[in-house]
Amino acid sequence: MSIELSTRVEDKLFNNRYLVDTGRPHIKVRPHAKPSPQLLSMLKACPARCYELSEDGQVEATVDGCIECGTCRIICEESGDIEWSYPRGGYGVLFKFG
Repeated sequence: MSIELSTRVEDKLFNNRYLVDTGRPHIKVRPHAKPSPQLLSMLKACPARCYELSEDGQVEATVDGCIECGTCRIICEESGDIEWSYPRGGYGVLFKFG
């Protein structure tokens, strides 16, 4: 018996909806000259792929689409690379199927 894994995480994330709190992101990357190893790990660790490396070598976060899982909070807590808080009430991820 073989099991085919045809569903991708991106396909599941598409089902979620987001209410963006324009101008008040709940995650902010602190200014850095060179990204720490923890911050660089967010490029692959974030399940919603909210972190990107800019052309000038800076890690940037786009919180539109964040599923508020806390992965970045846990990984970057010790290094202090990000400021993380919950979105204001009524904003953020809206899970379509529970």
